[in-house]
Amino acid sequence: MSTAREKTLWLTRTAIFAAIVVVVQLVGGAVKIGPVSFSLVLVPIVIGGIIMGPASGAVLGLVFGVITLINGLTGADPFTFILLTSGVKGAIITPLICLVKATAAGYIAALIYKLFKNAANKKPAGHGRDGLKIAGTFMAAAAAPIVNTGLFILGALTLSDVLTANFVAEGTTVIYFLIIGCAGVNFIVEFLVNLVLAPGIYQIARAVSKGRV
Repeated sequence: MSTAREKTLWLTRTAIFAAIVVVVQLVGGAVKIGPVSFSLVLVPIVIGGIIMGPASGAVLGLVFGVITLINGLTGADPFTFILLTSGVKGAIITPLICLVKATAAGYIAALIYKLFKNAANKKPAGHGRDGLKIAGTFMAAAAAPIVNTGLFILGALTLSDVLTANFVAEGTTVIYFLIIGCAGVNFIVEFLVNLVLAPGIYQIARAVSKGRV
């Protein structure tokens, strides 16, 4: 962002996409699959990251994490609320899980696309540039739910005692609960939705950025 105009454009677009993230996450928070919410919020995060770069992807992911945390604090998300109110450890670790996983998902997805874009731009015009960028879009779209869910599971394992006391059925394990009962279906749905929408994500990003992505 070498000029004041470019910085202003970046801030404006980031703010617009942040507002979209807030709306999508609040609406998606009402859709439950198991104990946690399903949302399409990763889609605008990926689009914004592709258009504006990893820094914007991280900001949009952070906004997603903040809304998740607020839903937990207010009780709108009972699962997060229980983790938050489970004691000192839960009160410290749960916000970190919410913020870190979402921020990392946005940043890494955008970074992956940027790497593919840079590789494409090194090729002569008409020598597979678009193909590389489309591949980068698919990889970015896939990476977002993988990072988001993976870091959630890793973080939640540090609260295994809370999960065992409140959610894990007798005869099963915390790992089983997290992968199958908690995050599994959500991850599959979000992963497939992102992949199905990847071509559309690329076209939207190209249209908004006037072909500069």
